[in-house]
Amino acid sequence: MNSEFTIAVHCLVFLSMRDECMANSEDLSQSVGTHPARVRKVLSVLRKHGYLTTKEGAHGGYLLSRPSEEIKLGELYRLVAGGSLGPNWCSGESGSSCVVSSNMQDVMGNIYNGGEEALSAYFDRISIQDVKERIGHGEAITLSLNGLPAKEKS
Repeated sequence: MNSEFTIAVHCLVFLSMRDECMANSEDLSQSVGTHPARVRKVLSVLRKHGYLTTKEGAHGGYLLSRPSEEIKLGELYRLVAGGSLGPNWCSGESGSSCVVSSNMQDVMGNIYNGGEEALSAYFDRISIQDVKERIGHGEAITLSLNGLPAKEKS
């Protein structure tokens, strides 16, 4: 999984805790613990897709443009990290006389696609508000087998 997903979630949770107060990329990058340029790259994608509004200038910054309970991690995952579960390279050659080699790429591709779908569906059940609440209570995010949120002390 790429770091853009974590940066996106972190920034949106941070902004959701600011109660209508703007934060600039310096504030956000300090909280995330990475270079402001990396944060701005992710924030640009989030703004383009309607998660943030911005104000230019000396006292400018970023604000959430949607309620945190409406923003699901699955949306963010598909936006900034979709497809990152699978590897960049897979063994085998489609034209090989070896049955394993000739089929490995397709079979593993289908397996990774299934994993992407399952991960995305799992993330669809978690909102930015859920993350915010769990941070506030020092709780880990878990979901029970039936898909309902389950609290677990960390």
